[in-house]
Amino acid sequence: MDGLTADRLRLRRWRAEDGAVFHRLNSDPDVMHHFGFRRTRAESDAMREDLNRRLDAEGMSFLAVERLLDARVLGMVGLIRTHAPSPLAPEVEIGWRLLPEAWGQGYATEAARRCLRYGLDELGLTRIVSWCVVDNLASEAVMRRIGMVQAGFLDNPSVDAARHPHLVRHKYYVLEAGSPEALRQDG
Repeated sequence: MDGLTADRLRLRRWRAEDGAVFHRLNSDPDVMHHFGFRRTRAESDAMREDLNRRLDAEGMSFLAVERLLDARVLGMVGLIRTHAPSPLAPEVEIGWRLLPEAWGQGYATEAARRCLRYGLDELGLTRIVSWCVVDNLASEAVMRRIGMVQAGFLDNPSVDAARHPHLVRHKYYVLEAGSPEALRQDG
């Protein structure tokens, strides 16, 4: 996946110099509104290193999204193999998280479409899933734009329901290889 390009973007492994932007991505209150936690700089650094390890070991990960025009990192998008306690484990999940200044410009959709093509064509995946808190309408819109179909609802067992009851319920979406929605990804 490292080095995938789309019209305006490059997806690449995380670098040490991305530490500050990756921490902001994991601690900004607007970005993390639909999550019950914020990561410290040390936690973000450990996550960044883990994402690179997963890229090396599994051939997929959440990657830095770099704008080709100016090499600015806008956030992360990618494919990742889910593990317990994720209620979607074991599946391959597509996901994204962008900085607020990159919202509403089609970057998440563009990068996610490129990841779908890679997952279906290069990795031979037969099913890709995604999920979001029920009121995360922006992420749900990306799921729909990239051709995913809602498959149901689920509760996230890792959310502290007493502190964040609004973050427990999620919608989940699926894209099956060979489906009309997946075939439309060719265009």
